[in-house]
Amino acid sequence: MFLAGVAGLVVACAGGSSGPSALGPDNEPPDTGGSPDAGPPPGGADDGGPPDGGPAPGTPDGGPPPEPNAVCAPTAGEARWVLEGEPVSATVTCGTGHTAAGLRFVVDNLPPGAQFDAATGALSWTPGKDQAAVWNLTLREETTGETGTLKVGVADNESAPGNVPITDSAAYTEEYGLPVFHLSFEGSLTAGGYRPVQLVYRGKRFDLEAKYRGATSSVFPKRSMTLKFADEDLFSEPVFGNGFEDRKRVVLITTFNDNAYLRSRLAFDVWSKMSPAHFHIRTYSAVLYMNNKYVGLFTVSDHVSKRTMGANGIDKDSDLFKADDNRANFSRLRKDGTPKETLHEGFEKAEGTPEEGRPGAFAPLEALTAFVADSDTAAFREGFPQRMNVQDYQDWWIFNTLILGVDSAAKNAFHAYDPATGGPWRYIPWDMDATFGQSYDTTRTSPTARPTFREDNLLFEKMLADPTLAGPMRERYRALLRDTLKVEEVLALIDGYVQETAPSARRDWAKWGQRHRDFGNPDDPWGGHGNFPNWHTRQDFNAYEEEVEYVRQWIRTRWGALETQLP
Repeated sequence: MFLAGVAGLVVACAGGSSGPSALGPDNEPPDTGGSPDAGPPPGGADDGGPPDGGPAPGTPDGGPPPEPNAVCAPTAGEARWVLEGEPVSATVTCGTGHTAAGLRFVVDNLPPGAQFDAATGALSWTPGKDQAAVWNLTLREETTGETGTLKVGVADNESAPGNVPITDSAAYTEEYGLPVFHLSFEGSLTAGGYRPVQLVYRGKRFDLEAKYRGATSSVFPKRSMTLKFADEDLFSEPVFGNGFEDRKRVVLITTFNDNAYLRSRLAFDVWSKMSPAHFHIRTYSAVLYMNNKYVGLFTVSDHVSKRTMGANGIDKDSDLFKADDNRANFSRLRKDGTPKETLHEGFEKAEGTPEEGRPGAFAPLEALTAFVADSDTAAFREGFPQRMNVQDYQDWWIFNTLILGVDSAAKNAFHAYDPATGGPWRYIPWDMDATFGQSYDTTRTSPTARPTFREDNLLFEKMLADPTLAGPMRERYRALLRDTLKVEEVLALIDGYVQETAPSARRDWAKWGQRHRDFGNPDDPWGGHGNFPNWHTRQDFNAYEEEVEYVRQWIRTRWGALETQLP
C-alpha cells in the first residue's frame, strides 16, 4: 500500500553497531545530472514492488525478494510517499533475516537534512520546501558490500506557505506512485489546433504538440487534452497501461466530472473483458503539472487513430467515423422525428480517404445507415452479419445497457470500415464518463433502470425486433453476468484502481472538490451553466471516498437487478 502522512515502518535492527552517519559527498546526494533520483531508471529495479505499489508476493516488507545466495539483502521496506514537510522514518535491516554482531548499514546518498543512525539502522527525515522529487536511497551493508534501495517520493506541497516550486521536473518522476506529466508552454493551449509544448515524463524530455479536446466539457476548469508526439520520438509508459507503448497520440481525460476517478478506466476495461476480439483502449492514471503548477489526476488513454486501429487488427488505412451527437442513430430521421439532410448527420470523419469535405468521404457510412434504415426484418437478418461485426455491435448494446451509458447509445462511439475488404464494420467505445450511476452532468441514474435505448438508435431497434438475433444476444448477456463480468470481477477492478490512485485522488479532490460542487451555478465564472444547468442543483454530492462507495453499491444493485430481468 502507499504510505502517506507520517511514513514509517520500523523493524528491529539485529546486530547493528554504532558509528557516524554515512553521507554522500559534502552531505549531498551523488551527482546524477541534476536529479536526486539516483537509482536505476524509472520502471526498473528501483520500483521495489508491483505497479500498484503494494508488497510483492512473498515479500511482507514490500521490497524485492533477495537475490539467490544473498547474505543480507539490505531493505527498509516498501516505498514511502509524503508531502514536503511531512516526516519519513524507516529502519534498514537484512531482507534475508540474517543477523550478526558486526552488521553495519549506511545510506550512501542520504538527502540533505536526513538523519541516519548506524547503531540502530534508523532513518528519519522531514523533507524541506525545495525537496520535491523521487529519491532512490542506496542502502548498503558494509561487511558484505550488498546494497538495496528505498524509494522515497516527496510530493510538492503547493499550498504550504513559502512553498518552492518543483526544482527539477526530471527528478519528479512520480507522485504517490503514479507517473507525472510535466507539460510546459508559452501562452495558452486552445481547442482550435495543436501548438508546440514541451513534456518531461519519467525523466525524459519531449518536444511535441498539444491541444484541448471536448465540446460540452470545454467549460471545465480542468480540461481534457490530446498530446501529439513526433514520429521519431513516440511515447511509452513502461509500468502501467498493459503495454502502453510507442504511442503517436495520447489523450489525457479529465476527471473533473467523475470524483470517483475511475469511471472511464472501468468502462474501457469492462469492454475489453467482454471479448479478446474487441478493440482495446488501454488506460492508466497519472498526474499532470502545467507550467510547474499542479493540475491534478487524469486518466491517460489511447487515442483512436490509424496506429491504434493497426494495433487492434484493423487496417490503418481504414475509414474511421466518430459519432459526435445523437443524430448518429443509423436512421433517416433525427431523434425528434424530422428528416436528416444527409445520412451522415451527427458524424465526423476522423481517418481515411477521401477526407471530410471531399466528395464521397461519407459514402460507406451513408450506405450502412441506408441499409439499417431501409431493411425489413428478413433483409436485416441476412445483411447484418455480412456488413457488420455481429459481436461488436451486439456487445455494444449489452455493454451500454449494463453500464447504463445514458450518453452513449448513439453518440460517443467510433465506427471503423476497411474499404479494401468491404468490412465488416467495427464498433469502438468512447467518452465513458456518463456511466455507472451518473449522467453527463453528474446527476444520478438509477441502478434498477432497464432502458433498451431503442428510441436512441435504430440499429438497436432492429437487433431487438428480431428474435433470432435478440434471443442469442440476451443469452450472451446472461452468460457474461455469470462469468466474465460477474460482479466480483468488476468490483475487483475498482479495488485495483483505488489501491493505485487513492492518495492522488484525495489530493485532486482537495484542490477541485468545492469547484466540483459549485460548477454550473449561474454565477460560476467558468460559464458552465449553459452546458450543465442541472449540475449545481444536486443535493447528493459525495466526497471522493463516498463516490467510490456509491459506484460500488450501484454496481452491486444493478448487477442483481439485471440477473433478475434484462432490458
